[in-house]
Amino acid sequence: MSNSPRALITGASSGIGRATAIALAEAGYDILLVARDEAKLAKVAGEVEGKGQKATTLSLDLNDVETIQSKLQAFIGEGGLDVLVNNAGIGYTGRLAEMPLADWQQVMNLNVGSVFECTRAVLPMMRKAKAGTIVNIASVAAYNAFPEWGAYGVSKAALVSLSKGFAVEEREHGIRVTIVSPGAVNTPIWDTDTVDADFDKAGMMTPEVVAGAIVQTVLLPAAAVVEEIRVMPSGGAF
Repeated sequence: MSNSPRALITGASSGIGRATAIALAEAGYDILLVARDEAKLAKVAGEVEGKGQKATTLSLDLNDVETIQSKLQAFIGEGGLDVLVNNAGIGYTGRLAEMPLADWQQVMNLNVGSVFECTRAVLPMMRKAKAGTIVNIASVAAYNAFPEWGAYGVSKAALVSLSKGFAVEEREHGIRVTIVSPGAVNTPIWDTDTVDADFDKAGMMTPEVVAGAIVQTVLLPAAAVVEEIRVMPSGGAF
């Protein structure tokens, strides 16, 4: 049985999630990887194991919010959990006035609703341990409006507010909540079918830069917490 601390990461098959899994493995964490694509998850699990840490995977569609709590709790099992990184989310571009209501609801469901349920799934075990760190990946779009990114911005602003709510309510149980809001990061989100944006990726941050910031907040002594951090490309691209 491993004595390593355990971290669960959603959206772990690529981008910031994958980079965070590898960085936390390098810091001595066993990693629980959650995403939809089993093949990609298996590849990341191999990378984690290459760092000498255990990796377990769960293929899960976080759009199915009603089943998240039971499936995550079964996946985590009796080993407990030290860190939850809520990274999974959907990008979306389109003007608010023309956006179908179903699309709006999907963005809110995945970017806010799934984080709500993932967090509530792990709270009982973190409360029992009187310790735990939850990191929620928001965006600078939570604070600044960008044309055609309105729905995404609303979802991330809601995520910031949700994070602050959990932070004040769970503090007495020894649970820390950190918000990480990156600027533009070169991840597969730009190539998804819900995003139509033509940005110069050369000016963006790499996922590894954001992962480094996440790990730094996680590794702080338990008596301290980074409540919120914005990580921006030094060149000034949003």
